[in-house]
Amino acid sequence: MNPRGREAEALAEAHLRRNGLRILARNWRCRFGEIDLIAQDGPVLVFVEVRARSSRAYGGAAESIDAAKRSKLIAAANQYLSRAGLDTACRFDALLIEEVGRIDWIRNAFSAD
Repeated sequence: MNPRGREAEALAEAHLRRNGLRILARNWRCRFGEIDLIAQDGPVLVFVEVRARSSRAYGGAAESIDAAKRSKLIAAANQYLSRAGLDTACRFDALLIEEVGRIDWIRNAFSAD
């Protein structure tokens, strides 16, 4: 991962912690891909995709989470749940960083349905 990506994930993690979430894992990997952050928000397990963009030239951060990426995230989340033996409420959030100091947090950015 490049330095900008590491910085974006650190900003996202700090933002989630400030908002009361407990970070369970960072950069969790399996054969389906990687989940940037996994957090606990009360009774809900949250799978977080972090996207940073310095320019909107090729679309913004949100547009970069396309159908293929969502499919990989869902498969990876299912793998995490299976390995951990969990059957709990979950959601997929996106933290978008498009300019310095500004984080857009989209709760329930997409669903596994």
